[in-house]
Amino acid sequence: MKTTLPTTRTLAWGACSLLASGVVAQTPVPSPAPPASAGIINDRLRGQDPAAAAWDLGVQFRVRYESRNGGAVAGTGPASVDFNDLTQPENYWLLRERVHVGYRPADWIGLFAEGRDSSAHGDRRVPGPEADSFDLHQAYVTLGAPARFPVTAKIGRQELSYGDERLIGAFDWNNLGRVFDAAKLRFENDALWVDAFSGRVVLANDGAFNVANDYDWFSGVYASSRKLVPHQESQLYLLSRNTASGSPTATSGSPQAGGPTARDIYTLGVRFKSTPGELGGWDYDGDFAGQLGRVYDAKLGKSLDHQAFAAHLAGGYTWKDAPLSPRAGLEYDFSTGDSNSSDGKHGTFENLFPTNHRFYGFMDFVSWQNMHDVRLATSAKPSKALTLTADAHLFWLADTHDYFYAASGAPRKTGGYGIQPGNSPFVGSEIDVIATYAIRPWATFQGGYGHFFRGDYVRQALAASGSKDADWFYAQLTLGF
Repeated sequence: MKTTLPTTRTLAWGACSLLASGVVAQTPVPSPAPPASAGIINDRLRGQDPAAAAWDLGVQFRVRYESRNGGAVAGTGPASVDFNDLTQPENYWLLRERVHVGYRPADWIGLFAEGRDSSAHGDRRVPGPEADSFDLHQAYVTLGAPARFPVTAKIGRQELSYGDERLIGAFDWNNLGRVFDAAKLRFENDALWVDAFSGRVVLANDGAFNVANDYDWFSGVYASSRKLVPHQESQLYLLSRNTASGSPTATSGSPQAGGPTARDIYTLGVRFKSTPGELGGWDYDGDFAGQLGRVYDAKLGKSLDHQAFAAHLAGGYTWKDAPLSPRAGLEYDFSTGDSNSSDGKHGTFENLFPTNHRFYGFMDFVSWQNMHDVRLATSAKPSKALTLTADAHLFWLADTHDYFYAASGAPRKTGGYGIQPGNSPFVGSEIDVIATYAIRPWATFQGGYGHFFRGDYVRQALAASGSKDADWFYAQLTLGF
């Protein structure tokens, strides 16, 4: 099948120190907003020598403890599936260290390299999906000076992040994250920016140098403007995923070995989001995407016409002058499933390369495929440093003639799952409570708890083995220097 080319939106030079950044304390008298910190190491170097401003040095350390009960433990047997009554609890630690070096010798050129080491302790999943000894996470060159010419380029191994990452994200929650070997051009002026990119997703291979999946090309054009419609950011995108027949066996042996079957999928979408603070306490956002193309079905041994659609719509209100600044919001997410697996058509929405963790339940049971999700989202700020959120979800399958898809995009096929057209479409509900505390500009603690109440679909699918609800707890500390 034919291939095409990819890349993402510019994470500016200081973006790689994101978690090391913070706001400098304000003076007692009114003054303009203070500049953001460039990180402890950079701040000290630049304070001692102005010439050090051309350098960007930083280190990030993250440790997370997770406890799960009711979730599948991959690789421990066909009966180890989500919500199976026989599945044993799992408790493990995830550690991640990143170190980066950047240098900008002139305003039109920049160099950046970042290494990452990821390890897991007590994780019984086989192979370990979140362990990868020290490897190259990013390495790219940036060309161009936006102040002098509106076109810039970014070439090399890099993170891609667009919109709110429902379709293209760096997946930072994961202990490895996601990067592409890609090239990107950006045009930007006062009215809009437009990115054109092409590249291949990198597959982690613990113990070996990580390489890209040569059979899986991802390309796109992504445009954004804050002047097209008043009080909102308006975005339009066209994405192309072109995967050849060698994709499923790419980098055999790695935890992320291979990719999807051969396919040519084209996604046309529109996204909009209200500009913060311009509608009083109100906010809204939406994302609508349609897909056409071809997907190879290994079971049928032929390519099928692909037609799919997904939608997201949300709105909320923040009581800015009330104690705790509470916010309440309502969200609806939908994506098509395949109504007939033997009609020569493929109707399951392709979720591409998302960061699903933030959207369809923090317990990571659901992806933007064959689903309805109604979400009530609430938050409050007891202090400037502390943010509390509480979410509730209701999940249904869009079509019971299709699978119940995991957050990774994989269909559930074993342990009682599969295509169950006679089952109720109601999958279940989930509640999540998350606390985030900014200890210092360079230190953040986060913890949360989630509970998934299984619905009739799960009960019926796992009737032979028995089913149970799922619980999840985590605590995470992130330090950036």
